[in-house]
Amino acid sequence: MSTPLPEILDSTLQNIPNLTFTVQDRHRLRIELHRDRLPALLELLKGRAGYLHLSAISCVDWPDTDEFELVYHLWSYEVKTLISAHIHIPKNPGRYISVYDIYTPAAFFERDIHEMFGVYFEGALDMEPFILTEWYGPPPMLKSFSSVDYVKETFKWQEYSPDWLKDIEEKGGQVVE
Repeated sequence: MSTPLPEILDSTLQNIPNLTFTVQDRHRLRIELHRDRLPALLELLKGRAGYLHLSAISCVDWPDTDEFELVYHLWSYEVKTLISAHIHIPKNPGRYISVYDIYTPAAFFERDIHEMFGVYFEGALDMEPFILTEWYGPPPMLKSFSSVDYVKETFKWQEYSPDWLKDIEEKGGQVVE
């Protein structure tokens, strides 16, 4: 049994050519489209279909295809449906346009994605680090990032033997590795 789209959503989506959508259930819709069409889709969804709430922007690193997948999660309080709009961008150069001018909360999500994945959003308000302010390594959420290698290259190994640990060892306790 296929769940029909609400009429306002159906008529709005007809204005964007070459998009694929999957109704996941009556409150969830997945849309896949070319990256160039995303701003128009967001404008139409916000202006015509009442999708006023950008819940999140997610990023997925796909090393096999050398791409990032950006997923824009939108909620309509009127239609009561969550839309996940999926686009792919090349990992090199890892750039996309900011949608801050359409959805103000995008500024936070874009800044986070830039910090964690290295994607740069053209026209964004601020791409400065806000969590990893003392970080000088590669973006840590890339699948190619190895935290073990980073630690080995960045920090010097030193024996850790505090007095409290010596007391435990003297009483027969041990560190299990």
